[in-house]
Amino acid sequence: MTAVLFDFSGTLFRVESTESWLRGTLDGAGVALPEPEVSATARALEAAGALPGGANPTQVPEHLVEVWRIRDRSADLHRAAYTGLARQVPLPDPALYDALYDRHMAPAAWQPYPDAAEVLAALRERGVAVGVISNIGWDLRPVFRGHGLDAFVDAYVLSYEHGVQKPDPRLFALACEALGADPGKTLMVGDDRRADGGASALGCAVHFVEHRPAAERPDGLRAVLDLLP
Repeated sequence: MTAVLFDFSGTLFRVESTESWLRGTLDGAGVALPEPEVSATARALEAAGALPGGANPTQVPEHLVEVWRIRDRSADLHRAAYTGLARQVPLPDPALYDALYDRHMAPAAWQPYPDAAEVLAALRERGVAVGVISNIGWDLRPVFRGHGLDAFVDAYVLSYEHGVQKPDPRLFALACEALGADPGKTLMVGDDRRADGGASALGCAVHFVEHRPAAERPDGLRAVLDLLP
């Protein structure tokens, strides 16, 4: 293998909990809610699937079904999908729905998995090209910079910048092209068997990790190093 492609959410980084996300947004907006209401609202937002990178919706409202399906193809669709899901949950100020969305894009809302820096640094030392390929509707580069991992990434291929989302092989082809890599010598690492598994159609090898909280997956990425010569 001469190149490794990594998914973002659930693979290299994990988003904060829904309750932390809500509390951070409320604090930033200067809005206070009674403690029981904060907890109940966080549970409702989680069930709605309103936090990008968090739990999927238990049910997508009919008017959002199509937007949800193609949400990662543009920034506008992504925001519309997730703020639409959040609006199922009553909040004291309508401006909080966009504030919640904005909060999830902040570097502080994300935590790298404990072994992410170690594995990325080891790949750089071995001369292996590294790309990040993500179904996403916003620029995640500041998250990598904010956590000191940007120096280990050679290319970012983000669905909303190309209007194509995984598992479409075209997005993986763009990533390999950006790295100057042969798909047959490229490893795709991700947590979603359907989306990330699409790389196999291009001839890439695929390795899956579990999408778990960072503290519960301290060394899930280290196996990547064992798969390389």
